[in-house]
Amino acid sequence: MTDRPLMPIATAVWLIDNTSLSFDQIADFCGLHPLQVKGIADGDVGAGVRGIDPITTHQLAREEIEAAQEDANYRLKLSRPKTLVAERLRKGPRYTPVSKRQNRPDAIAWMVRNHPEVSDAQISKLLGTTKSTIQSVRDRSHWNSANLQPRDPVGLGLCSQIDLDGVVRKAAAKRAKLMKDEPVLDAGPSLEPVKETTTIAEDEAAEAKEKKLDLKKVFADFTGGADDDED
Repeated sequence: MTDRPLMPIATAVWLIDNTSLSFDQIADFCGLHPLQVKGIADGDVGAGVRGIDPITTHQLAREEIEAAQEDANYRLKLSRPKTLVAERLRKGPRYTPVSKRQNRPDAIAWMVRNHPEVSDAQISKLLGTTKSTIQSVRDRSHWNSANLQPRDPVGLGLCSQIDLDGVVRKAAAKRAKLMKDEPVLDAGPSLEPVKETTTIAEDEAAEAKEKKLDLKKVFADFTGGADDDED
């Protein structure tokens, strides 16, 4: 339960008609602006809205109203339930309103494109769809594949941001665990480090320099040969 009544305008209507509370006190309790409360009193705002008694709905104690009527600076306090009922856990696939079911293929396409780590079973549970529909979107065999536009399921109202984050987080953790448990394969021969390759190149250059041919030995002195004997 929040710090405001469930139906603030209807509650304000009842307080205006049945109490002598100021506009500021009613506005503070209902989470409205004082000008809105004045508009309700004048009939300009909330015309036709039927007032709801916050006392019978156990949202406000009668003692609170009496204390506020005696002191203009007193601020009404919302009544708290005496017992808190735990939220019932939802089981089975998520129910999707008929008006939003046509948007599910777009949401599936968004999940497939942006979160490939999420399994079909997780998408099915999150969006309330079937695995066959997910597969048809994946392989583009869906009857409306040409018109599908990947859209965020949260923006489409198909799931909450908390549920989406939880599914993505679980899928990412499972994928990281599988990758960690995978054996590392031998990558085979790799390139030598830069330092080693540079040293080899320098050694080869030095060896080639030592074997450099002597030009004097290659080009013999043909001009200094012995004289031919004359007969």
